[in-house]
Amino acid sequence: MSSYAIQTKGLCKRFDQVSALDNINISVKHGEFVAIMGASGSGKTTLMNILTCLDTATEGQVILDGQDASELDENGRREFRAEKIGLLFQQFHLIPYLTALENVMLAQHYHSVTDREAAVNVLEMVGLGHRIGHLPSELSGGEQQRVCIARALVNECPIIFADEPTGNLDEENERIVLDIFQKLHAENRTIIMVTHNPDLGKYTDRIIRLQHGKYLGEERPNVAA
Repeated sequence: MSSYAIQTKGLCKRFDQVSALDNINISVKHGEFVAIMGASGSGKTTLMNILTCLDTATEGQVILDGQDASELDENGRREFRAEKIGLLFQQFHLIPYLTALENVMLAQHYHSVTDREAAVNVLEMVGLGHRIGHLPSELSGGEQQRVCIARALVNECPIIFADEPTGNLDEENERIVLDIFQKLHAENRTIIMVTHNPDLGKYTDRIIRLQHGKYLGEERPNVAA
């Protein structure tokens, strides 16, 4: 198995005459916690969409967990996401008429088969064992995001992508979510966090910076969280 969870080689994405990504060459090792940072319009969301097989590149190569994404058709990309990728968004995307437990089990349904005990276990892991029967409207924003984390974890996917995961949270709930990420990182999970918030970089092993669709460089945070 490759030591890299993610590699891009000469990655480009164009929309008509607009270049959203231009010759991106990055790599992420298994078990790394990496932030992709940049201002609005830097290309970070476009990059995440390609890395999670929600979109395809115009040029270049994307290798995910040893699989060349360019070799996958639409069904192959869908299956790859189900098997390999846990997705976490700024918007919670919870089904409003399903309980916290049912929302997590729905992710199991699209992956393989449902397992109530496993779903309860991940909700307990994120501190919501006492809220499994509550609807999203009965949960705070921080609790809803923790349900989303449980949903991303329940299928034990090796790579977790988080797009602005604390963007809608207050400071206390932001800290709770980031503490969960640090625990997952300690368990050798690969985590890619897309953010424009410079304060979140100190929680990661490495920051990859984009600007106007180009690779700007990277750094390793000096401050421990």
